[in-house]
Amino acid sequence: MVEKKIRALIVDDEDLARLVLRELVQSHPEIEVAAECGNGFEAVKAVAEHKPDLIFLDVQMPKLSGFDVLELIGTETAVIFITAYDQYAMRAFEVHAVDYLLKPIGRDRFEAALERAKSRLGDKLPPAADLAAAARAPKQFLERIVVRDGTRVTLIPAAKLDYAEAQDDYVALASEGKKHLKQQTIASLEACLDPDRFVRIHRSYLLNFERVVRIEPYTKDSRIAILADGTRLPVSKSGYARLKTLLDQRN
Repeated sequence: MVEKKIRALIVDDEDLARLVLRELVQSHPEIEVAAECGNGFEAVKAVAEHKPDLIFLDVQMPKLSGFDVLELIGTETAVIFITAYDQYAMRAFEVHAVDYLLKPIGRDRFEAALERAKSRLGDKLPPAADLAAAARAPKQFLERIVVRDGTRVTLIPAAKLDYAEAQDDYVALASEGKKHLKQQTIASLEACLDPDRFVRIHRSYLLNFERVVRIEPYTKDSRIAILADGTRLPVSKSGYARLKTLLDQRN
């Protein structure tokens, strides 16, 4: 009986790093490299096309980072992360029991990481948003949000996010007159964004403070926030207290 091969992807924006990984993998006939990708967009497309069992995934890449890629492809695939220096990322990997390789990659460490990953093929990883949150340094907040719609990937700069609305396990992200649906809880999104700019005005709404034009009374205990584009959002009693605190800090 022929043993089923492990289908793998190599994802790194450095040619040399891909070459090193390719040479290390060559000594393992049970692994078939289905594709090599030089950036995160190629990786997302290759995952959909090849459905790999294992991904060697660089963390620091332009445009889409390794965390962005992981968030877009889901948590079904075993991942060995590649990182040059990110101590916070290494800590996150250890906490969440996903392995990593530190550049420059040594053979012994590669073999150990590969064995660990092979033993976990088919296991689900922790949610990517949780991994990314654990990997960020204190006071380091998201500068952009990645959203996938089929094969299309949209990057929303945090500064251009008007507000987010909770919809069960999803959030609707309003930006520049469009709405994008992303599988993430509003609480998780709130934890990733700068609290000096984004405020939870209601259990279902997270608001970019810069977009507020005025706040009007609505009922005895609630108010309405009017945004620059005319959007009207509900403000709860506790949400108004948070808004007022932010306003007082600015004045």
